[in-house]
Amino acid sequence: MPGQNKDPLHGKTLQMILEHLVAFYGWDELGNKINIKCFTDKPSIKSSLTFLRKTPWAKAKVESLYLYSLRKEQWAAEKKASKEKPVDSVDEAAL
Repeated sequence: MPGQNKDPLHGKTLQMILEHLVAFYGWDELGNKINIKCFTDKPSIKSSLTFLRKTPWAKAKVESLYLYSLRKEQWAAEKKASKEKPVDSVDEAAL
């Protein structure tokens, strides 16, 4: 489709990205993956957004982790789909 943006961050707000990461990892794991105070000390969406909007390097790390989590979800879905594929039945009489 012409004109379609292929950037996976296109149309995603920083708040949407952060909420996804908190739902996917939880605050504790998020603080382990990206060790910044707004994730480890009394974390909240509001305080994290304030910090991330002012700190480009932290925002870049959050966006990178978001893209990784999307790939991880896709891999899990593909793995599940491959396990659910029916195995071709074998004609035992032909053996």
